[in-house]
Amino acid sequence: MLQALKDFFFTRMAPVDEAPAEAPERSRDLRLAACALLLELAHADDDFTEDERQHLENAIRRHYGLNRREADELLHLAEQERRQAADLWQFTNLIRRHYSTGQKMVLAEIMWGVVFSDGELSSREEYLMRKVSHLLGLEIGYLTEARERARNSEPPPPGVD
Repeated sequence: MLQALKDFFFTRMAPVDEAPAEAPERSRDLRLAACALLLELAHADDDFTEDERQHLENAIRRHYGLNRREADELLHLAEQERRQAADLWQFTNLIRRHYSTGQKMVLAEIMWGVVFSDGELSSREEYLMRKVSHLLGLEIGYLTEARERARNSEPPPPGVD
């Protein structure tokens, strides 16, 4: 089973712009960390809705170029990591060190999209967004910009995968 997971990440999860021999372990860890943060936000209000789950799955499928099975597997592994983590620092620290400001902005926009996907913004979700953004090293202006882009983006038509 462990070898199957390793094979999955080495063959299917490497970024397109990175050669297979270049840091596949880091790429895998970064994707798990980003997905764990997204899941943490989805669970922040103690109600992980179907709308949030759909938005999250669609976002990681688009962002990482995954099919449904691959996205489900990544989310399953990220959920395990999220549950075992003592805090968010292990995820945010990895992303802070290896993501560019632009990549952090895209992640922040996806995080806001997850938060807004159920139609409600709880105070816990808003607090967690500020906390995660601070831990990622994103300035408040970047966070506000990502929030507005996520709020103003139109959802995909129903049934679009």
